[in-house]
Amino acid sequence: MNALYSLVFVFILVLIPLFGVGAAHLNTIFGICLPMTAIGIFLVFSVVKIVRWGRSPVPFRIPTTAGQQLSYDPELFKQNKWDNPSNGIQTVIRMVLEVCAFRTLFRNTSTSLHETKNGPVVAFSSSKWLWGFALLFHYSFLIIVLRHLRLFLEPIPFFVHGLEFIDGILQIGAPVMYMSDVLIVVGLLFLLARRLADAKVRYISLVTDYFPLFLILSVALSGIWMRYYAKVDVMAIKELTMGLVTMHPHIPAGIDVSFYIHVFLVSILLMYFPFSKLMHMPGVFMSPTRNMPNDNRFHHHENPWNPDIKPLSYEAYEKDFGPAMAEAGLPLDNPDNAKAPEEA
Repeated sequence: MNALYSLVFVFILVLIPLFGVGAAHLNTIFGICLPMTAIGIFLVFSVVKIVRWGRSPVPFRIPTTAGQQLSYDPELFKQNKWDNPSNGIQTVIRMVLEVCAFRTLFRNTSTSLHETKNGPVVAFSSSKWLWGFALLFHYSFLIIVLRHLRLFLEPIPFFVHGLEFIDGILQIGAPVMYMSDVLIVVGLLFLLARRLADAKVRYISLVTDYFPLFLILSVALSGIWMRYYAKVDVMAIKELTMGLVTMHPHIPAGIDVSFYIHVFLVSILLMYFPFSKLMHMPGVFMSPTRNMPNDNRFHHHENPWNPDIKPLSYEAYEKDFGPAMAEAGLPLDNPDNAKAPEEA
């Protein structure tokens, strides 16, 4: 039901610009007002959340570890530097591997219970398929975002031309089919199918898990429709986007309604981003479980918020609680402490 609710909601979102532009001719609202508002919300609330994370106190080293820690005898126990870093350089390398290669997901294993003639047996198997499709989706998304810079920059950066050439190197169709357009849809469909087919994952999946997948899928499909079927006027679109960038917005004539559907869905995604799980993109850099070395055995980390408590010796403790200890039958170093202060 959570998946159905998300799908219906995304379908309603598609209908809003379809009727808003196609029937009500609200081109300025959907082409200028809404995108600029979405960009503002995305930037402001993303920065606010990142600053809030940055100001959160982290007095202790709490990295997530999955390997041998640096030992006092490194010859006897070899350290796993990338899973249990002990200094800043190792931590940076660990972060690079995590962000660029999803190393934790690559090392993930799935657990299942199998019935045998000798009873149930726990089996562990590889989950590289999840890592592969997640990598496929994220890198395709990154390439598509970078390719879209040609609509917002003039002159167009050289690396954008290079990406377009490599992405369309198969030279299929006219206009040329980009590989990233196909791969992002494949990756999204797999991630959706996994949530729907796996009973354990489906049980813990909420609307907030399905909605971003359906929304990003709708953005990708609307972009594919706009490029390969509607074949919108790219020069008119660039005129509009450059007007937004230079703060001189205007709506050129002749832009197909599919463009406004695409822009509306992208605007919804931008506004939703700072308040959703999608913030894991910048959040991974702020996570103390990832960005800290595990050096607790070599450095003392003291909580700066600890109250200033003066030490209490056992002699003073026995003097304060001596009568209660004697009443409970506990031995006392000084028998005189068994008496109440007024008796003493």
